[in-house]
Amino acid sequence: MARIAPFAAVRYDEKRNGGDVSALIAPPYDVLDQADKDALLARSDRNIVAIDLPHIPPKSAGPPEAYAAAARRLESWLADGTLIRDPAPALYLYHQTFDCAGRQYTRKKFIARLELRPFSDGVVLPHELTFGGPKEDRLALMKATRCNISPVFGLYHDPEDRVGRTFAATAARRPDVTATLDGVGNRMWIVTDAGTIRQVVDTLADKKVYIADGHHRYGTALNYREFCTQQAGKSLPPDHPAHYVMMVLGSMDDPGSLIIAYNRTLAHVDLATVLEAWKPGTALVERRDPCCACGGRSAAAASPGNADIVLFDGKSGKEVALRFTDRPQLKTLQKGEVEPWYDLDAAYLHRYLIDELLKQRLGRAPDVRYTKSAENTRQVARDEAGVGLLLNPTPMAHLRAVSEAGGLMPQKSTFFYPKLATGLTINPLRP
Repeated sequence: MARIAPFAAVRYDEKRNGGDVSALIAPPYDVLDQADKDALLARSDRNIVAIDLPHIPPKSAGPPEAYAAAARRLESWLADGTLIRDPAPALYLYHQTFDCAGRQYTRKKFIARLELRPFSDGVVLPHELTFGGPKEDRLALMKATRCNISPVFGLYHDPEDRVGRTFAATAARRPDVTATLDGVGNRMWIVTDAGTIRQVVDTLADKKVYIADGHHRYGTALNYREFCTQQAGKSLPPDHPAHYVMMVLGSMDDPGSLIIAYNRTLAHVDLATVLEAWKPGTALVERRDPCCACGGRSAAAASPGNADIVLFDGKSGKEVALRFTDRPQLKTLQKGEVEPWYDLDAAYLHRYLIDELLKQRLGRAPDVRYTKSAENTRQVARDEAGVGLLLNPTPMAHLRAVSEAGGLMPQKSTFFYPKLATGLTINPLRP
């Protein structure tokens, strides 16, 4: 099944920074704009964003010189000691500590190389659609730097926490690298013990990997391997680094593996119009628990008496809670999906409530904005004279069921909180 391997990472020299690389790491490239990049570079001109985000927006390939400049910068940082290459292959234990809904969590993961497998093999499973433009940008950067700069985030099923127990002794010692980013604590340990590595590799060998974040990066890695094969004019040797991609791997059974709500805002539409349009598919219910501090809703699954969605009117500030009442409609409207797909709130919201009922009422396709925290959703609704849609988080069990059945969720059905940090490790792809 999943084949993982240690690797000798390129990293910031933590000794230059007292072990703390807070000023040097960044959020994933695809959540950043120019203002975000400028703010990160103001903290340090050696921040990883200078390499990982050479072209903005990264929704399509930029000019070749942008990627060439990123590659030159990487080489210069290696030459002057800003970045170092570990002397031996390692796994990198990685913990993130954060607050959500008044509780503190620690999400426990590790960084490794994962052998690339096409999705058709059923070993690495996606849950979202991907688009060509972002993969063109990432492929251009990968060709120029010959590295994985930012990792893919993958999950595995480990209810007995075998991997966590294997790393317990490592986690008990002082971390080798620390960083704080957007209020999230990041700690990393370099693991070179052969017995620990072997046990983790063996534990993952019978598991599937579910992509949480980084579908475009995984698809790009497949494209890069094909590019290297074409360049070589023959099959790559089994140990060629292009057969692997850098992954952050964590257990979906870890209490810290949170999926929070990915909200929406309907721009330039009023609450009364939405409620009238949605009468055939919803019913009013009493308001459920307030939104949690990290932007989602209560982590508990909604019971039949709870709301499936809360509507916020940007004009009046009024909130209305609704329950979905006609889920069988999905099988009439969207044939051929895998069975678990029909249980998804995002599928019901988009395919039925928005694409059918509201579009029919408005006489046009509504303008949907994707928003994250509840407060951000409310603010966008105010700014756009629209209606904020506060959803429940997609349960982890739904992600697993849809992925295993070979289905794909609607766009932005999941929001894994917090985001991974970029810059803790870089995976060289040079033979």
